[in-house]
Amino acid sequence: MLAGLLVAATMIPVISGTQAVVTAGANVSEDVPIDFLAPPQAQRSEVKLANGETLAYFFDENRVYVPLDQISPAMRQAQLAIEDHRFYEHGALDLKSTLRALVSNSTNDSTQGGSSITQQYVKMVLVSEAAARGDQEGVAKAQERSLTRKVNELRYAMAVERRLSKDQILERYLNIAYYGDGAYGVEAAAQHYFNISAKDLNLAEAAMLAGMVQNPEATNPTRRPAIPAARRNAATSC
Repeated sequence: MLAGLLVAATMIPVISGTQAVVTAGANVSEDVPIDFLAPPQAQRSEVKLANGETLAYFFDENRVYVPLDQISPAMRQAQLAIEDHRFYEHGALDLKSTLRALVSNSTNDSTQGGSSITQQYVKMVLVSEAAARGDQEGVAKAQERSLTRKVNELRYAMAVERRLSKDQILERYLNIAYYGDGAYGVEAAAQHYFNISAKDLNLAEAAMLAGMVQNPEATNPTRRPAIPAARRNAATSC
């Protein structure tokens, strides 16, 4: 019953109870920041010598934005398998995963997530933009565990799903996600860990990267080789 009530509170933006939830549900289809629609992520700058060789890279975030067709199908499939395998079948909210996570979290000490790829993307943008402004309070607010944040996140996710296609959302997600050790986005991650482009990632490589997004520091293969291997196996078995 508790899980059902919590899901209802998450699913229905305009609900009697708190003013924060009511406010969060307003203008779902129109009120969406442009940052969610146009890829705003900072990319690295490259300094070349006269002969064309690279002298140095400068960046706040080591990222090379690439379109979805330049990311290997194995990488796309691995990320969806471990984070949101029904991404192309549901809307902004995956009700089944949310229910399962709420039931599990209410009956034991686990902290399963139930957020869809779109919800995760929204959270990543909010964190990234706050960090770029040097707004640590904004970063904390975008990550806090509260009903208000989850409903506001869902409101934005619903608006994003109305304005962008699933492919466009997945492309933006793969380019903003942090893969640990200073690598932002799948292209920079592929170059950093495997010295290849994202379009050339095979299943094992893709699965390892996909498994890192949930906790990139704890699964950093340069520090804890065994943990990313376990996450890789989870991605390939989904």
